[in-house]
Amino acid sequence: MASEEVEETEDEIQHIVRISGTDIDGKKMVQYSLTGIKGVGRRTGKVIAQLAGVDPNVIIGRLSEEDVEALKNTIEGIKDKIPVWMLNRRIDFYTGEASHVIGADLILSHREDINLMKKTRSYKGIRHERGYRVRGQRTKSTGRRGAVVGVSRKRSV
Repeated sequence: MASEEVEETEDEIQHIVRISGTDIDGKKMVQYSLTGIKGVGRRTGKVIAQLAGVDPNVIIGRLSEEDVEALKNTIEGIKDKIPVWMLNRRIDFYTGEASHVIGADLILSHREDINLMKKTRSYKGIRHERGYRVRGQRTKSTGRRGAVVGVSRKRSV
C-alpha cells in the first residue's frame, strides 16, 4: 500500500521545469532550483519565490502551472521588485541604468564588457588579453600554468 503511494507521488513530479530558457531540475526545492538559472543565486531565488507567492521550500516539480507562471512573471520583472543593491548589473556602461541580467544575456553582457575594456586598452583589459590575474592577486608564486613550473633538481647518477 505504501509503495503504491510512493509511485503516485513520483508520477506527479514534473522532472524538468522550463523557466527563462533554462531547464531546471524538478526534484529540488524552489529556492535552490532557481539557482540553475544564470544570474540567480540562493538569496535571489528565495526572494523570487516569496514575491511570486510560492513557498521556497516546496519541490518545484510539484508546483501547479499557475505557480510556475507566477515564478516566470516575477523573474521577468525582478528589476522593479528587489532593491538596487541586489541587482547584478547596477551601472550599465552605455545607459547608466541599473538592471538584473539573467541567462544568456548575462553571458553576452559580460563578454561585451571585457571586449570594451580590451578595446579601450584599460589596465584590466590588458590583463584580460594577456591571461593574467585581473583583480590584484599576486602572480609571483601562484597561478602558474605550463610545463616550466617549479625548480628542477640535478639527477644523481
